[in-house]
Amino acid sequence: MDGNATWRHHNVSLLSVASTVAPRVTTSEQIDNRLRPVLRRLRLPEGLLQRVAGIYERRNWGSEQQFDDAAIDAGRRALREAGVAPESVGLLINTSVTRKHLEPSVAVRLHHGLGLPSSAINFDIANACLGFVNGMSLAAQMIDSGQIDYAVVIDGEDADEIQANTIERLTREDIGRADFMSEFASLTLGSGAAAAVLGRTDRHPDGHRLVGGVTRAATQFNELCVGSVDGMFTDAKALLKGGMELVVSAWKEATRDWKWQSMDRYILHQVSDVHTNAIVKAVGLDRARVPLTYPRYGNVGPASIPMTLVDEAEKLRPGHRVLLMGVGSGLNTSMLELAW
Repeated sequence: MDGNATWRHHNVSLLSVASTVAPRVTTSEQIDNRLRPVLRRLRLPEGLLQRVAGIYERRNWGSEQQFDDAAIDAGRRALREAGVAPESVGLLINTSVTRKHLEPSVAVRLHHGLGLPSSAINFDIANACLGFVNGMSLAAQMIDSGQIDYAVVIDGEDADEIQANTIERLTREDIGRADFMSEFASLTLGSGAAAAVLGRTDRHPDGHRLVGGVTRAATQFNELCVGSVDGMFTDAKALLKGGMELVVSAWKEATRDWKWQSMDRYILHQVSDVHTNAIVKAVGLDRARVPLTYPRYGNVGPASIPMTLVDEAEKLRPGHRVLLMGVGSGLNTSMLELAW
């Protein structure tokens, strides 16, 4: 049964999207150098991050920077680009995986930092790497319903602590080969921030219309990728297999309502060469229409889709069709079409 997980939007457009790129570059070669003793002990080759994942570097914040300040910076620029005053915003959704504490929400800090009015609803949505797309969909529904006029969807991620904890743990003498590989994905993570402003299409005919999309779940795989600031532990083979089965299932169901085989761009959640190649092959995408940012940014969690969209925006033209899509641990998949 479909439930209500396939939907269309009617009067919502993406007015702007902005990103804040973390300034400090950490190369995969630098990580290899730190892990060289354990790689030798476990008889693992150097260069796995480059050859297997396709990640050559990732970004980290400077010593005086915080992920929420970076998100506020992205939000301010997105509002300016959209020409929307902070007092006109009716909703802020934060989708960050990163958080300094359990409560209050990260959204309250961002709401205050952006100078939004007390009438602006604000809360967090957490759904692993799909949070930003889910946030856009929910905000669009609230705009379509007439409850709000403008929404900010925002995200800031900080991979510094998880990287430091992972590298420290992997250098211990009691770490075996299986332990090392289960934490390999932690080394692909990067830091960054992004924000998008959504509004009514009839008021902003030059915006990029949200057409609609599909989401599907395979939550029987909820233990295949479990992460915290201490580390991210994955069953890589089972995660890839389950994720591809879910993507193919959702894609096939979506063909009843959508024609996504000839999109101008496919903006995927940026994970690795392995995952990208698997999705491209599984549903028959044109690889030339799949831009990549993970080779230099790493996997920036929910921020990776909007950051990639920012990087690709200058190449997009009116009339182009863009599909945002990805898989998040749990497992969930979501696909959202934009009419550029």
